[in-house]
Amino acid sequence: MIHPWQAQCTLELRGVHYHLRTAGRGSPLLLLHGFAGSGDTWSHLAHQFITGGFQLLAPDLLGHGASDAPTDAARYAASEQVADLLTLLDTLAVERTVLLGYSMGGRLALHLALTAPERVSCLIVESATPGITDPVERATRQQADEELARAIEEHGLHWFANYWDSLPLFASRHRLPESMQSRLRTQWLTQRPQGLAASLRGFGTGTMPPVWGQLQNLRCPVLVIVGALDERYVTLGRAMVTELSQGTLVIVPDAGHTVHLERPQHFVAAIEAFLHT
Repeated sequence: MIHPWQAQCTLELRGVHYHLRTAGRGSPLLLLHGFAGSGDTWSHLAHQFITGGFQLLAPDLLGHGASDAPTDAARYAASEQVADLLTLLDTLAVERTVLLGYSMGGRLALHLALTAPERVSCLIVESATPGITDPVERATRQQADEELARAIEEHGLHWFANYWDSLPLFASRHRLPESMQSRLRTQWLTQRPQGLAASLRGFGTGTMPPVWGQLQNLRCPVLVIVGALDERYVTLGRAMVTELSQGTLVIVPDAGHTVHLERPQHFVAAIEAFLHT
């Protein structure tokens, strides 16, 4: 694969260092990866986004990739990470951006768009949830995230990679070419246990404040992308668009949780159709 990124740099944002990949010229497109990923998540789609007229901004989120991994879970709170990303946009002199987030990055994208709607021209969320409203379910998920965090700290990244790869949520991803599966595993193995653990504790689905009640406040166009095989997120996606004033749902056939990897052409086509509507 030809390396798609034209530049990489490290920026200090609010006392922590973020690694950033950039490419292309045109309208800014801020790309937020999922848990245990990095900005390199988007490498295989970068050329298509660039030819679509976008300037790509792909940070490694806090605790991930080459960005800092503080051990204080409070530093990973939604409000803290949103403030980091707004500082990033300020540093790059980006007034408004198209915002795309996958899974954990999709949750963060929702918080960013709700916190600073004037900075987001349109929002795309892939396989993401606005959070858990039921307090019992939230507590159960928070406990599960804490147990996973402890297991990562105790057993290390090889254990985590095997665990993460075995989750039913990602079963359809096993059909990917071996080269792509190898790239994914390399991403997981180059993380830091303390970063993943603190991210789970500070911004896990059970810890993140749910934003279901705020979705109606989003006035920008919102595209929700889910894979047809990912039944839970199909249900979540359908529920989300009923709360949005300008919501569009795309269910990609024969894809699971990682639509951007499993059906990249469908993924890009859905985004292009949405942006040119």
